[in-house]
Formats: sequence, structure tokens, C-alpha cells
Amino acid sequence: MTVANVGTQVTIENFQQVILEGSKDKLVIVDFWADWCEPCKQLMPVLEKLANEFSDRVTLAKIDCDDQQQLAQQFGIRSLPTVAFFKDGQPVDGFAGVEPESAIRARIEEHVPGPGDDLLQKAQLLLQQEQFEDAYAAAKQAYDLQPDDVRVQLVLADAACSLGRIEQTEKLLDAIRLADQDSYFQQVQSKLQLAQQAADSPELRALQQQVQEQPDNLELALELANSLYQAQRMEEALDVIFSVLRRDFEFPQAKKQALDMLNGLPKGDPLAAKYRRILYSMMY
Repeated sequence: MTVANVGTQVTIENFQQVILEGSKDKLVIVDFWADWCEPCKQLMPVLEKLANEFSDRVTLAKIDCDDQQQLAQQFGIRSLPTVAFFKDGQPVDGFAGVEPESAIRARIEEHVPGPGDDLLQKAQLLLQQEQFEDAYAAAKQAYDLQPDDVRVQLVLADAACSLGRIEQTEKLLDAIRLADQDSYFQQVQSKLQLAQQAADSPELRALQQQVQEQPDNLELALELANSLYQAQRMEEALDVIFSVLRRDFEFPQAKKQALDMLNGLPKGDPLAAKYRRILYSMMY
């Protein structure tokens, strides 16, 4: 759908306000065009559509190079159409000729914050302050909005590891390509290795062995679930306690312990939603 009347006509009088000052608040896309230029007429509706789509983060500025020859010369325009991207008063990107919508969209997304960026920054700050549960909640929200963003994946992995969510941390790190494994990735991976060592004590291994040898001892299974939870091996702890509930839903303290574990998980933790659904299906 073509969007009409999108964009600001730029002149020698207002270019500083529209482009230089305006780019301090939003990404400004400057379209250099002329009425005689057929490729310009192909490109402009695409730019208008994208500017409308990203209207909270992008401004489209149009310079008619026939009417504004002084501006065209000032910007060194040699062919039409030419498109320049301005941010904080400086050119940051651009292209000459016609590009497909997908390529222009990719350029825009490279320079404007994504919907989860504010949440990501919040999560990073909370991690620095060692407020790990709140950091996890913010990072999980950012991940739901931008699941393919490596920065978001790493911050969520960091927060998950800080809460002892070893399995989730492993999955997040495994999904990150070799090319994206930077120093922060190495830092989180080292943190994970320490957490894995801390969560695998000889006492815990001995208790796991006892439960395997006495599968009908539900009291012992509850003890193992609690020990796993204390070691921050949350998913394993929930697996064990729910195996007790499946065997005997009225076993003393099992339901209370399961609910206490679920209530102790950070906001937005997918484990909480998963096991609450299981619990409610058992109850009703």
C-alpha cells in the first residue's frame, strides 16, 4: 500500500533543522530526487512506506534536486536517486540507485533501536547491580521481542546463569554462532562452567544415587528435589517433585513444596508457566 504525504520537503532554509537537528532524535532518511527521474518515482513509495512503518523512530526528508540545486551540490550528489541516512547530525549510511524494500529495511534496522532495546539496557543495568531476578525478567521480555538478537540472547543467558538456570543458559549459548562468540560470550561461558561445578556436589550425586536405588521412597525424592533447588538446578528439581506428585498427588508437603518452587522463580520464567500448567491439569 502506498502511503501518501509522508516526509518533509527540505529547503536550504530548513535543512539544518530537519536533517541535522532532527537526526538527534530520530534516524533521518534523506531522499534526493527529481521529477524527471523514473527510478526516483519507483523508490519514493518504498521509502514512504518504511518511514510510515518506523514513524516513531524514522523521519523521511525529501530534497528535490531541481528546486534545491545548492543543497544537492552541498551534499555532493552525482546521480539520482541517492539516499542518505543521518544520525546525530552525521551521515551514517546511504546508497545510490534503487534497492529492494528488504535491503532498505535492513539498513534502517541496523541504525534504529529495536522494540526490546530499552528492556535490554534495563536488564544490563540490573545485572551490574546484581538484581538477578529483575534482570532475568527484563531480559526475557526483550528476548520475546527480539529472539534472534545475539545481544539479547547473551544478556538472557547471563541472567539465567546468575539464577542457576544451567539448562537454559546452555541452550542459549549453544544457539550462538561461532562468528558471534565475542568476549562477553566467553565471560558467560566461564560463569556457566563455575555454576555447573558448584551445582554438582558429591553430596548431591550421592542423594541422586539413593533415589535411583529406592524409587518408591517419595520422602527421599522430596529431599532430592529440595537439594536440587538449593543448588539452583531448577528444572531438575521440578522434574523430581512432579514425579512425586504423579505417583501420589496427596503426598505430604509435595504440593506446597512444588508451589513454593514455582513462586520462587523469576517473573517471566518459562519454567513457571510450563509447570503451573502441569499442576493445574493434575488438580482439575
